[in-house]
Amino acid sequence: MKKVMLKTTLSLAVTLASTQIFAAGFAINEQSISGMGTGFAGRSSSADDASTIYGNPAGMSRIKREQVSGGTAMLDAHTDISKASSSPNSGTNKGDMVPFIAVPMGYYVKPIDDHWAVGIGMYAPFGLITKYENGFAGRYFGSESNVKVVTLQPTVSYAFNDKVSIGFGPTINRIDGTLESNISATQAAPDGQVKIKGDDTALGYNIGVLVQATDNTRVGLTYHSKVKYKLDGDTKVNYGLLGVLGQSVNQKYDASLDLTTPESVDFSVTHQIDDKWTVYAGSTWTRWSQLQAITVENKGVPTALSGQFSTITEEQNWHDTWAHAIGVSYQLNKQWVLRSGLSVDQAPTNNVDRSPRIPTGDRKAISFGAGYSPTDDLTIDVAYSYLREESVNVSNSNAQGQTYNAKYQNWASGFGVGATYRF
Repeated sequence: MKKVMLKTTLSLAVTLASTQIFAAGFAINEQSISGMGTGFAGRSSSADDASTIYGNPAGMSRIKREQVSGGTAMLDAHTDISKASSSPNSGTNKGDMVPFIAVPMGYYVKPIDDHWAVGIGMYAPFGLITKYENGFAGRYFGSESNVKVVTLQPTVSYAFNDKVSIGFGPTINRIDGTLESNISATQAAPDGQVKIKGDDTALGYNIGVLVQATDNTRVGLTYHSKVKYKLDGDTKVNYGLLGVLGQSVNQKYDASLDLTTPESVDFSVTHQIDDKWTVYAGSTWTRWSQLQAITVENKGVPTALSGQFSTITEEQNWHDTWAHAIGVSYQLNKQWVLRSGLSVDQAPTNNVDRSPRIPTGDRKAISFGAGYSPTDDLTIDVAYSYLREESVNVSNSNAQGQTYNAKYQNWASGFGVGATYRF
């Protein structure tokens, strides 16, 4: 029984991986539509619009007019599940567990003088929504999850001169999560359900440096801090027969879960070849080794059930990852700029601990985008990305003899539209 509960409760933290299929682990990449067009290759060095608040807060020093920028990225993810086997030997494996979703973003930047600029941004750095079909063969290891992280970032930048600037922004981060899974003490027992809800607000920060190394080359470095959450909520257990106790359970327990989202370092270079061509390159290191184990604490559990529900721990053993990207833009004329990019991204999971909630592998993505400026005050950006992951295997079992083994192949399309208006 302990293993069953373990596989369901701790997933509030580790199952953020499906909607953010365009980034490793449970990160979301989509904080900029203009950056999406180049595969986020120049995220910390391009500073093309107000979305630099996330990409590199020092980039606000390059924005000479007050402006507001916003947009939405829409993600359409798909999974092919093959070679599936389970015990009990029943259930479906459709793989349609990620609905079509939208990820919004918005930013505002105001230059104060030749040195100072201030701004504020709102975006989603992490998030998830997954819902397997009723009767999914791997339902004992995860059936439905909905987790959202929203960040508000007030920001300030300072330009020492026309070559070097710095930026800093504290982040106010709100996380809300809901998780559901099936549970059964034995293969013969009818399914019950576990539902977990939790939320928290925590602080972090982003800091960046931008250097105009030559007349045509900029170098950027951005550090996104880790954020420590303590999610408080409840665990609802609705269960018919609880093992040898032979009693029904329909209870709600106070639950808490410690979760640390990882820090990351983004380094990129933007080089303008001529009046038409600009190239971008960048790498991001993320400390996913923060997630070695998850512990869920449930309070108010009766003594007879404390061994099963009070404290649950599972090893995750995630590892640090690197992501790399190259991109290019072409200024077709005064109104139009065309963009493209290629990116590769490591997955932090391993073959031992991977579950239906995090069935992701290393990935590659190709991106295309365009910016249209009908006037000097307005730019409209669009972008499209196609991603495909390497196929990975899931192999899970628990103390009740339930198992799930399958091969997952994931791919996704991303569509982005946004606008920047200058005052």
